[in-house]
Formats: sequence, C-alpha cells, structure tokens
Amino acid sequence: MTDTVFDYDLPPELIAQTPITPRSGSRLMVLDRARQTVTDRLFVDLPGHIRSGDLLVFNDTRVVPARLYGHRPTGGRVELLLERFLDRTRAHVALRSSKAPKEGEVLVLEGGLLATVLGRAGELTEVVFGGSSDPRDLIDQVGHVPLPPYITRSDTAEDRERYQTIYARERGAVAAPTAGLHFDDALFDALAIMGVERAFVTLHIGAGTFRPVRPETIAAGRLHPERVEVTDSCVEAVAAARDRGGRVIAVGTTSARALEAAAQSGHFGPFSGDTDLFIRPGFVFQVTEALITNFHLPESTLLMLVSAFAGTDFVMAAYRHAVSQRYRFFSYGDAMLLL
Repeated sequence: MTDTVFDYDLPPELIAQTPITPRSGSRLMVLDRARQTVTDRLFVDLPGHIRSGDLLVFNDTRVVPARLYGHRPTGGRVELLLERFLDRTRAHVALRSSKAPKEGEVLVLEGGLLATVLGRAGELTEVVFGGSSDPRDLIDQVGHVPLPPYITRSDTAEDRERYQTIYARERGAVAAPTAGLHFDDALFDALAIMGVERAFVTLHIGAGTFRPVRPETIAAGRLHPERVEVTDSCVEAVAAARDRGGRVIAVGTTSARALEAAAQSGHFGPFSGDTDLFIRPGFVFQVTEALITNFHLPESTLLMLVSAFAGTDFVMAAYRHAVSQRYRFFSYGDAMLLL
C-alpha cells in the first residue's frame, strides 16, 4: 500500500490558522465503524457518545517553546528548532542558516543563550547549550511556540496558552497532542459527573511528525523515535476499565501509539523508553478501542494510523465529507471520534 492512497484534496482556506473559543466549541465528526456511519456533531456533544465506565487516555506532554532565533559569530542569522533534549544541556536541533555552521562554532541566541555546535546527527545537528544554570528555563522564557508549517503566521502570546492542553505536565514536545486541545474544565467536569475515568501517558512529539512520508520509511516500517512513558497507574486504569466493561479511548494518535507501544511485547504493561512504532493498515490494535483525533495531513503517518484503526476506505470517505462540510483542519481545527 503506497502513501498516495492517503492523499486528498484540501482547499487551503480550510486549514485552521487560529484556535476557536471556547476550546470545546469546535465541531466533532463521529465515525461508527460497526454501522459505517458518519455523523456531524459539536465537540461539546462528546458526553453523548461516551459511556459511564469508559476510560479516556490523554498524552500529558508539554510543548516547549522550541523555535529559537539568533546569529553566528559572523553575524549571519540562524534558526533552531529543538527536536529533543539528550540531557540537561545537549540537544538535537533542526538548524537553518544560509551556510552550515562549523563544528565548535558558538551560536548566540535570544536572551543570551549560547549553543555550541557539536556536529551532525543524521538530518539534525547536535548542540550543547550554555549561558544558564538550566538552559531549559531560559528557553521557556525566550523561545517561540513551534507552530506547524501550515500555520502561516508568527506565533503570538495567545499561542503559548492555546497550543498547549490544559493538562500538559511533562516538558518535552515540539508539537501539541492536538486532540487534547478541545478539552476544557467544563467538559472534564461533565465527563467526571458521568463516571468517565481519566488516565495519562507521555509521548514527547518530535518535529518529524510534520515531515513527509518517505519511501524508505514505508519500506523500513519504522518511524523517527519518540520518548514514551506508560506508568503503572495507567496500566492499572486500563485493567480496571476492562474489568468493568468500559472502553479504552485514546485521546489523540500519540496516546494510541503510546498505548500500543507498551503492548508490543504481547502483554500490555509499564513502558519507558523510545518507540519507533509505525502504525499503518494491517496493524492489530491491542489496547485502543476508540479514538479521538484531529484531521491530519494528506499522505501522513498519522492519517495512516487512523486508517489502520477504522479502515482506509471509510476514513478517506469521511475526509471527503469533512471537506464538503467545511470542517476546519489540522492542529487548531475540528475533531473526529472513531467508535
């Protein structure tokens, strides 16, 4: 199966450029796999499709203001996009400059943050940060929200709050787990009153999530590695949900990927480490029983994951329906619930 199966025509004006207010005010398309039906709803209608005893699993990663601007000693401008921290000071970054900096060159970034180039790391560059007791604290202050490339504007102060879920805790992502952006306190309260439980995983989303799918990626069947943490408490919550007859509902493709990564040994249990799991049609889900997700880029690995869960033909027909009904697409856009 080639990635062209997952292509679709999207008018540019349907790509959401700003968040909607309130968070839960977006639209919700409900896909029922058993009945093969597509229903147009609002996200605030979600409680009507969730049952008491169900378990919602959220990704609690926190987006780092990972885009950094600065200059080389020669004065040339540079832009760094943090991919991931290797330890407290070393990181892999995507580096943009008119001329590639040399090994050992010290880049001067906003806020007086220094980044020394250590060398290439595949498509990325390894740097070590200095100029602060903990450079991550300074990055939190001076960095820019790493809005996806399809949002064609500069980041604003509003994005620092809205391109972040209300339950974000674990710092480390360079992209938001966007399905979770629709949840606000009022919706959490309504679900809790119903008896819907919550659990959390952590998957730190890397910038690779926005890269086009390459033939070698499909051939290898593995993705760029991302850090995952599935705790004992999450495993216990999943077991309890199953015992009471509730469904395990992943909020976002990253939550689903974390859950399924923790089950790749054949047994779902605690997991801590990197995963390069590539979920595409033919994959057998062992934990995820329903999925909440946003609309994804054509020919993307995230669209492949959703198609693996609900069937390629069904999902692509639903995407065509979403275009015809003028849904808002991608990070700040509308959502789908796949039952």
